[in-house]
Amino acid sequence: MHRLMNAILLVAGLPGAALVGTPVDAQTYDPRYPVCIEIYTIDGSSIDCSFTSIAQCAATASGQSAQCYANPYAMQNRQPGPGPSPPRRSR
Repeated sequence: MHRLMNAILLVAGLPGAALVGTPVDAQTYDPRYPVCIEIYTIDGSSIDCSFTSIAQCAATASGQSAQCYANPYAMQNRQPGPGPSPPRRSR
């Protein structure tokens, strides 16, 4: 019975052990860049978010089956502005 339990635990642990050494893919949507491109090929598509403008992305997309779009995970660099100014009094 003890050998059977060890065998079951060994087999149950193998899938998890296989994942330990597997490299993780890099994050597709880099939040530092506001524009992404998706390039379509026969094998599928790939996404690259390393563009600072739609024009820069469009130059790369030119002649390819590709689409440029706003990065949905881009960090907003805008700081909230001051609230509305108080009304001025005339004297």
